[in-house]
Amino acid sequence: MRGDIEWGKYFSKKEFQCSTTGDCKMEQDFIDKMNQLREMFGKPIVITSGYRSALHPAEAKKKTPGVHNEGVAADVAVSREDAYKLLLIAFQIGFTGIGVQQKGVGRFIHLDTSTGSSRSPRPTVWSYSIKNLLPSLFVRDS
Repeated sequence: MRGDIEWGKYFSKKEFQCSTTGDCKMEQDFIDKMNQLREMFGKPIVITSGYRSALHPAEAKKKTPGVHNEGVAADVAVSREDAYKLLLIAFQIGFTGIGVQQKGVGRFIHLDTSTGSSRSPRPTVWSYSIKNLLPSLFVRDS
């Protein structure tokens, strides 16, 4: 279990809590990088997904939970010129996994500090397929 986290000047535990369980097992090094990113970015950063427990729907459908479950990842709501600026800073700071979703609604950038594995080498950059995101973006009420 991770010890007490120093959330820094710009973030709070609530922003990184799992939306399914409320758990928040973030790693200090990742939070430190996020605070450095926010300082250099110069404006607020909205976290749309931080820690995800193995019970979170996005993790539960995977064979093995991903980097959000390791406490070293977050998705940030950002678009257009702000996305460009955030990417430049993220590369400079040394984030090792960067995923980009900049089409349609729900634009975001995934950032992580994973050291990688055989199934997910680092450093790396990828883009998300909009068709894979559509079910989660357009949830209909019954």
